[in-house]
Amino acid sequence: MRIEYHRTLIADRVRNRALFEALRKVIRKGETVVADIGAGTGLIGMMAARLGAKEVYLYEMAEVAGVASEILKQNRVRNCHLMPCSSLEMVDPPRVDVVISETLGNYAFEENMIDTLGDARQRHLKSGGTIIPGKVRQFVAPVVSSKFDEEMRAWDGVGADLGIALDLGFARTMSLNNIYVRAISPKDLLDAGQSAVRWDEVDFNSARNNKSARKGEVRWTMDGVHQVFGLAVWWEAELVPGITLSTAPGSPTTHWEQLYFPMLEPMQVQPGEVLQASLRSRSSEAEGTHLAWTVTRLDRQGKTLARQSLDLDKGYLP
Repeated sequence: MRIEYHRTLIADRVRNRALFEALRKVIRKGETVVADIGAGTGLIGMMAARLGAKEVYLYEMAEVAGVASEILKQNRVRNCHLMPCSSLEMVDPPRVDVVISETLGNYAFEENMIDTLGDARQRHLKSGGTIIPGKVRQFVAPVVSSKFDEEMRAWDGVGADLGIALDLGFARTMSLNNIYVRAISPKDLLDAGQSAVRWDEVDFNSARNNKSARKGEVRWTMDGVHQVFGLAVWWEAELVPGITLSTAPGSPTTHWEQLYFPMLEPMQVQPGEVLQASLRSRSSEAEGTHLAWTVTRLDRQGKTLARQSLDLDKGYLP
């Protein structure tokens, strides 16, 4: 186990404050029972305890559960109960008033959050209880800055630098069939990010449309000539009504960043033409996260002028 990852979590003051305020809104002192799923070092569970929760059940199956156990002892939070297992595997779990799970990744659902909270809603949560986060929305915008694309093209310049002829195009294509965690700013995006579109939403309080396989399609009609180099993807979590946590470019900085989805080649789109993006993902504990994306350029009549399809599975070595 590497503790460094957990240090980045507890050092994220924006994250911690948002989660604390969300818990403050829903905990009734001496009454509320809380389940913290994916508890890590126990910080969120201890927040709930300090806010007056009657009981807190912390679910953590990784090695960090041992660290959480020691921290709970040091802080003498006797109403916190560490459950060293997956909440999915817990037989006849205690029913709670609040389920909280901060298992968000740079790609929102890479930690199997949908299945986890779907199970929690059915088996852990009392009728009328609260799930935190209540909703997660995913957004996408075209990237019009060339700097990320230039980074991906490093394969093309190696031979020239050495004065010999080399073609590393096969490796370059694999490299482009990947997603990259990057700090993307509004100025890197079409219309400084004002054209961002929501492509997916999950409401954890409902079983409807809560499958771990996600897909969405969005379009932009261009008002000028734009060179598009890829897509930027981020998320916004509504923890409880009125309190959100966002990884959008320009939002308060967190330990999360945005995701850059490359294209095989830049696409120049003319005024009146349409840029269409299709995104697909599926996540599971057994198989991890799979992502695919297609970018299509359409003329005013809807005829396809160019299309590029990329798949994260093509970016892995066989």
